[in-house]
Amino acid sequence: MDSANVFANRRKFISQTAAAAICGSVSSIAVANVHTASKTDREIILGQGDFQYRVDHDIVELPQRYSWQTTHNVAVDRENNLYVIHEGRVNQKDHPSIFVFDSKGKFKKAFGARFQGGGHGIEVRQEGNEEYLYVCGYQQVKSFEKLSLEGERVWKKNAPMDSGLYAEGEDTNPQKIWGRNRFLPTNFAFLENGEFLLADGYGSFFIHHFDKDANWIRHFGGPGKGEGKFNTPHGIWIDNRKKDQPEIVICDRAHHNLQFLDMNGGYLRTKTGFGLPANVDTFEDLMLIPELHARLTILDGENRVVAQLGDDVKRITSEGGIRNDAKKWRSGKFVHPHDACFDSKGDIFVAEWVQSGRVSKLTRV
Repeated sequence: MDSANVFANRRKFISQTAAAAICGSVSSIAVANVHTASKTDREIILGQGDFQYRVDHDIVELPQRYSWQTTHNVAVDRENNLYVIHEGRVNQKDHPSIFVFDSKGKFKKAFGARFQGGGHGIEVRQEGNEEYLYVCGYQQVKSFEKLSLEGERVWKKNAPMDSGLYAEGEDTNPQKIWGRNRFLPTNFAFLENGEFLLADGYGSFFIHHFDKDANWIRHFGGPGKGEGKFNTPHGIWIDNRKKDQPEIVICDRAHHNLQFLDMNGGYLRTKTGFGLPANVDTFEDLMLIPELHARLTILDGENRVVAQLGDDVKRITSEGGIRNDAKKWRSGKFVHPHDACFDSKGDIFVAEWVQSGRVSKLTRV
């Protein structure tokens, strides 16, 4: 697939023919209900039974000097501070790409202007007594970094040329070019020994394995039709819910499924029934999957669907232009969840891939 087709597929995803199959799968489980209280408190509860969440679509607000420029990913630190990265505009190099809020959504600080035009993945990782941000950028940024929580760079890395996968100059002179020989990283996953994995979700479709100092070790995966091969491996996570059997989880987005791999990258199994799954997070025995096709799915410890929240799949996959028109967004419904994460209490933050930005909080009730 050439670079033009890759870019077109991302921008036109809501027209994919698999949407009908995804919509059909909703009826096979207990779909999350939306309950609207009186207009005085405007409380909206998503879910059923043990999985009910109060949703606030306006949990964060930027100071007037800043603007959202397509929200992408979210992460929380041990104090439940929220870190939000947006793609940003390449022609606004002095505008930050990362914003930090407290647990109630109050703005604290902003930094990361160097990611403007390509801000994508962000994770908080504790190393000893310290916490760090890991950030990756796609488009013409094409790099990944380790930062302090104040935004100070610890190290920066470009395309791992030792892998033999990338075009000449991809590490020293990155351009806004897409293709299988280009480096367009999307998300991280962390091993307990300090090493980490990086998904080249828009580029080579390989998963890269690095040591704790970001030295490249190996790669696995790559483009293909499944069973350890991928079509847009956008999200990645280490599933430690079964402590003695950790697994790598890949959101094989354009195949609409999750692939589970062993810790060497060997294929184990596939779970289907998603609509462009974008990333993964876990809390206790739960796994959270944000789907660009307008919902959040929660799996239990046996990977059974126990809740689907904010479902608006049919409307979003059949109507155009909704992501660019906030007047068409509905309370209690999602448009395009691109990332979601649990905080330390099991509440959920959601970032949606919409032009003017949208960050929601789901508080468990």
